[in-house]
Amino acid sequence: MALLEGKTLLVTGVLTDSSIAFHVARLAQEQGAQVVLTSFGRQLRLTQAIARRLPTTAPVVELDVTDDEHLASLPERVREHADHLDGVVHSIGFAPQSVMGGNFLAGEWPDVATALHVSAYSLKSLATATLPLLTPGSGLVGLTFDAQFAWPVYDWMGVAKAAFESTARYLARDLGPHGVRVNLVSAGPIRTTAAKSIPGFASMEGRWPDRAPLGWDVSDPEPAARAVAALLSDWFPATTGEIVHVDGGVHAMGQ
Repeated sequence: MALLEGKTLLVTGVLTDSSIAFHVARLAQEQGAQVVLTSFGRQLRLTQAIARRLPTTAPVVELDVTDDEHLASLPERVREHADHLDGVVHSIGFAPQSVMGGNFLAGEWPDVATALHVSAYSLKSLATATLPLLTPGSGLVGLTFDAQFAWPVYDWMGVAKAAFESTARYLARDLGPHGVRVNLVSAGPIRTTAAKSIPGFASMEGRWPDRAPLGWDVSDPEPAARAVAALLSDWFPATTGEIVHVDGGVHAMGQ
């Protein structure tokens, strides 16, 4: 039996076939799941095009996680394709460049607020929007970048990721009685579209392969995608509030 046989998953953040979310969707389909994607605005057509590169073309529903109307109507629009969800993947993050790339002290609240809203609060928004569809035993899995350190150039996005990780713990507490598990995958640096938008990203990825005991390929999103798929499966029935590091082991090493 395939790992995700019979499951229905909602996957956000599929923009290119280099993204971790795309490979989650691909692996999920290969492991027997039905997949529904989300996108919005100018990115919608891009996601629809990328969806055709999956083993089975996945439907795309519009979702802006900062739009209350989108969130309120999400269950109704997902039900056009599936009557329930067994898992949700949060792969959403954004911060204006004015609050990254060495601009921590210069960061102003409106731009910081945007980073926190899109990159942290959206986990709670997505969780509550999809809760009416989630079945007992289902899982919510988000993608993070280890927020226990102050990384070069990451600045306020790093603060947003710290809030994101804390949000996941509180969601694990409050969604547990509903039978919903909430976990995160902390991936090492991957050359995705989002990563390339970070000013000075090369300084973050440069030494990673040398520091990782297992080595690290910055062009390979599949290890992180496999971890997400595993956490969405029935093989982690009693795991919630966890952060699984898929970074070649860098998180456990000293400087």
